[in-house]
Amino acid sequence: MWFWLAGAVLAEVTGTVALKFSEGFTRPVPSVVVALGYGVAFYALSQALALGMAIGVAYGVWAAAGVALIALIGAVFLGEGLTWVQIGGIVLVIGGVLALELGRAPHAG
Repeated sequence: MWFWLAGAVLAEVTGTVALKFSEGFTRPVPSVVVALGYGVAFYALSQALALGMAIGVAYGVWAAAGVALIALIGAVFLGEGLTWVQIGGIVLVIGGVLALELGRAPHAG
């Protein structure tokens, strides 16, 4: 499950970075990477769900990890910078996902 979710995050982040370079889908190579990245991301996310991962946890981790990674990539590689408020927001998003994961009911077993 977690392997598929990690793949979904990485594919989505790849697609989103390519979106930045696609210049409004006017550049063919980054545009193709966008489509492939998002296609692979949704397929991988569907596989994590099919294997039994709770949808709230899967989507929460997928979204939070994507937001955090994109913000860090933007700051480190694209010169976009991060303010302390933005860093705090990322921490809060990650904390919310942890609360989703840690707060779910234990499996009977």
